[in-house]
Amino acid sequence: MGTLPERKDIPLWVKAPEDLKDPEVLQVQTQLLEAMFGPAGSQIPYIEQVSKVMLELKVLESSDLMEIVVYGSYLYKLRARWMLQSMAEWHRQRQERGMLKLEDAMKALELRTWMK
Repeated sequence: MGTLPERKDIPLWVKAPEDLKDPEVLQVQTQLLEAMFGPAGSQIPYIEQVSKVMLELKVLESSDLMEIVVYGSYLYKLRARWMLQSMAEWHRQRQERGMLKLEDAMKALELRTWMK
């Protein structure tokens, strides 16, 4: 990624232009974003400040994935990428467990109605 981000409000802890080169990029399922970043991305500024990075979200066309682009110094980018991957995996597993519980509950309801 050779182009600099379009964002105008670069956080103070991100040094332009050196921290804006060579970002870390990860792809996350779109349905996990609200769980990770809050409604309408409300937690993004907090995550940026704590992680000392700048985040950009990009929609991938014809996919249910979003790109999270992480800008910052080398170590902060790696740490933030690891944290975001861990958050995404945790939320994915939590969502999967919820779906399994829902399926079990629906099966139990189906059995009850069949037994009547």
